[in-house]
Amino acid sequence: MSFEPVVLFFVLGVLAGLLRSDLKIPAAIYEALSIFILLAIGLKGGVELAKYPVASLIGQGLIIVAIGALIPLIAFPILHRLGRLARADAASIAAHYGSVSVVTFSVGLTLLGHEKIDYEGYMIVFLVLLEMPALVIGVLLARWGVGGVRWGKMLHEVFFGKSIYLLVGGLVIGFVAGPEGIKPLDKLFFDLFKGVLALFLLEMGLVASTRIAALREYGAFLAGFAVVMPLISATLGTVAGWLLGLSVGGTFLLATLFASASYIAAPAAMRIAVPEANPALSIGASLGMTFPFNIFLGIPIYLWMARTIHGG
Repeated sequence: MSFEPVVLFFVLGVLAGLLRSDLKIPAAIYEALSIFILLAIGLKGGVELAKYPVASLIGQGLIIVAIGALIPLIAFPILHRLGRLARADAASIAAHYGSVSVVTFSVGLTLLGHEKIDYEGYMIVFLVLLEMPALVIGVLLARWGVGGVRWGKMLHEVFFGKSIYLLVGGLVIGFVAGPEGIKPLDKLFFDLFKGVLALFLLEMGLVASTRIAALREYGAFLAGFAVVMPLISATLGTVAGWLLGLSVGGTFLLATLFASASYIAAPAAMRIAVPEANPALSIGASLGMTFPFNIFLGIPIYLWMARTIHGG
């Protein structure tokens, strides 16, 4: 995995930031890249979902969402009691780690393609479903015994924010079009996906380099949490995938989803729902530490875990 070009683009971005290069990705281009990635993943998932009876996925989906909802409940006491973070900060960070990262999932897909490993195409459905419960739980943890929350604005931000809206929209379009109907768009959304992801990771490297300093300011505990928590979550995902009868590829993707931390949907939702939380802590941990860890070390580890639990 260390020689995957898309991962090396992330390194290029980090080095540019640390070396104070004047390299910048214009905001409009970054926005276009993120829209492309979200739509492409949604379309691919919709096309694959069209191959399966949707009713058969309901039970599996409910179990995966229920297990995924445990992650912020595990993270919160670690942060609040052991780390002695304020309730609002601990709840916000827990919500980030219970939610998921589309880009980390994309890199996982790239690894499976590189290794020629098959997986259940409907995993994109779980990517969409897992984005939401952790955000709601994070708000509940922050407000427990403290005060109210503007649920209308928070839920609107979660369900109609860019990431969920585009993922669900692409999923529906891909499902309705099916494998044959989507063929005219193959060259744009599927053939170019890896190249666009490389450019997006270049920008992510630039951003991550600015968050590392903010994370370091709050000590070794939060940095350690940003590395250990993904391993705990990935273990949950690996065991869940095996028990649910997923393939090696599907188990790996579920572990990767559980191990990832959101830095797109979660910051937007927490900004509205828990405005007193310090975003430097949550974004610094999720983007400055967990994202690079997952890209370079975590994802290969999760694939090894999936292969091991399946006996291979």
